[in-house]
Amino acid sequence: MKYNLAASYKFAADAVKRSGSNFSRAFAVLSKEQRLAFYSVYAFMRYCDDVSDGDESVESKREGLRRWRALLDEAAGNAPDTAEASEAYKNSKTYDDAGIALVLPAFRATLQRYSIPAQYFHWIIDGTEMDLRAARYETFEELYEYCFRVASAVGLVCLRIFGFREDAKQQAEKLAELCGIAFQLTNILRDIREDAERGRIYVPLEDLRRFKYTEEDLKNGVVNENFLALMRFEAARARFYYGEARKLLPLLNSASRPSLWVMMEVYSRLLDRIEGSGFDVFQRRVRLGRREKISIMLKAVFMRLGIA
Repeated sequence: MKYNLAASYKFAADAVKRSGSNFSRAFAVLSKEQRLAFYSVYAFMRYCDDVSDGDESVESKREGLRRWRALLDEAAGNAPDTAEASEAYKNSKTYDDAGIALVLPAFRATLQRYSIPAQYFHWIIDGTEMDLRAARYETFEELYEYCFRVASAVGLVCLRIFGFREDAKQQAEKLAELCGIAFQLTNILRDIREDAERGRIYVPLEDLRRFKYTEEDLKNGVVNENFLALMRFEAARARFYYGEARKLLPLLNSASRPSLWVMMEVYSRLLDRIEGSGFDVFQRRVRLGRREKISIMLKAVFMRLGIA
């Protein structure tokens, strides 16, 4: 069992390193125990994303998610033997059956250690399934439900690992929800072109109509005054949620605050860059520069040490 758990955590850590995710940088300022926990749940969430974005048929994707949902429901059971899975996974970069088997021991250990409700992960799977059947959202209320499932549920998972003031549990959970909304709205603005190429439009259709910007305009990458007004509106909406989400920081265990601060800083600066580029999201994918990322991480380290 010790070997299995160690192999499982290694698989999860490797998955994080390969991903290049903005979240992965934030893990560096956590304790080793928390990092391992984040690696394990991150590998689970990456699997859901990979299933949704893969080239398989919709039915194959649904089957993959059904299998993973069943494994989630068994998360409190005995961990599988991962020796064979480890060998099979060695040269693979996809979350195939071997990858699933290998991540389960660490995933189960994390759920148990941090008392993370399995329902949070069911919500994440629900969100992934929404991508298989819905390519448009009529209203912001409908989009909010999607964002809650794919991002706010992640925030609730993170909250359990971070630790928080028990006397502010309800408030902390609500703010973690809003933090997820802010992050996902930023992703939506950054990834408009890539999503449109997949046939997905996440900007609410009611907003497109409000600013007289059509789906065809979006697909063709049309940048005009209507588009700029639409994007300013969507960016302001995301800003509101960032403002609310920052109230979560003082409710976390002090040692965990720098990690969430990194996540908030990276994503809010991405929004800054999107706005600062004049919403140039069709020509290139907005990113933070290496020096800026290093600067953020250094400040987080200082915060962790009590210097900043």
